[in-house]
Amino acid sequence: MSNLPGKRVVLGVCGGIAAYKALDLASQLVQAGATVDVIMTTAALEFIRPLSFEALTKRPVYSAVFERWTESGAGHVTLANEADALVMAPATANTLAKLAHGLADDMLSVTALAAVPRGVPLLVAPAMEQHMFAHPATQTNLATLHARGAWQVGPEHGRLASGLIGHGRLAAPQRILETLELALGAGGVLAGRHILVTAGATREAIDPIRMLTNRSTGKMGFAIARAAAQAGARVTLIATPGALRPVEGVALVPVESALQMLDAVRAHVAHADALVMAAAIADYRPAAVAEHKMKKSDNDLSLTLTRNPDILGTLDTPGVVRVGFAAETQDLEANARGKLARKRLDLIVANDARLAMGGDDNTVTLYYADGRVESLPTAPKDAIARVLIERVAALLVAREARD
Repeated sequence: MSNLPGKRVVLGVCGGIAAYKALDLASQLVQAGATVDVIMTTAALEFIRPLSFEALTKRPVYSAVFERWTESGAGHVTLANEADALVMAPATANTLAKLAHGLADDMLSVTALAAVPRGVPLLVAPAMEQHMFAHPATQTNLATLHARGAWQVGPEHGRLASGLIGHGRLAAPQRILETLELALGAGGVLAGRHILVTAGATREAIDPIRMLTNRSTGKMGFAIARAAAQAGARVTLIATPGALRPVEGVALVPVESALQMLDAVRAHVAHADALVMAAAIADYRPAAVAEHKMKKSDNDLSLTLTRNPDILGTLDTPGVVRVGFAAETQDLEANARGKLARKRLDLIVANDARLAMGGDDNTVTLYYADGRVESLPTAPKDAIARVLIERVAALLVAREARD
């Protein structure tokens, strides 16, 4: 699930050794459901053949600015008028300079010049030698494009074609796709909103080595954060350590314990429009944490546990839409409704913890404060997250109408 299905993306490939990576990007765009029109600069043709892109996109590759105009197509004008987004990957220093100064001497630059005034989002993914990237002219050109609303992803730090290690590698295709999804969703249902999301399993220390935790992976919370960002929101994600990589365009606040999560939520919720508590927070923690590793002995070990605070129960958040999760193994509806009332929630998402934790799919039922019930079919967590974000947006609109 993403913002890409049905979209027409113009992919501009510039002349650099990273041009071969644009093949993977084009393939991923097509797999995501986008129609991809590739424009190659003259320099790019020295690095890779157009046939490779045509095989992946099943569409002709454009290169010459003097394209034939017919009843069905008017060269760069048609591309500019029908594009939903322009992606320059790799974007060389030369092309960035052209874009910044409005030069139009090839198919790529004239298409950009015609498309951007229509409000078509422009995303640039720079890739070049590190000193070229650091040059004041390149930085000024990027700043100019940024001021005009262009999106930038990368470059990344790593080994360059020169053999040196530096800042100049083309961003990974997945990062470019995620940034493109943000650009396409910038005017979405949560545009201008700040959404606070929690995710992952808290860790409660026993000693410097051992801890108490649970089976949550954080996948649901990360999916919600991603969906909110793709709907145009400014998103803050408070998350515990795990194997999931950061979400592009989302501010990550790392925490470990329930007390740390409570402090982080308190610090950020005052400026939020909605709070989605998807984290699996430990109900108890050791009453005392050993200073050093506890050594094994012949005796059994007993731990004294003390109650962690109920984060939602302790927060007074007037005007904030509050969404909680009920991960249960029995009496799902009764427990969910109880939490809905006790924690003063607008919406609670109920699921079977045994099926949800660790899996890629989920089956949930939504219980609303006004008594509505909505059951969602089993689906990938990304798909459920997008539905949930749509419901949060509706709750925000409804609250504002009441106020």
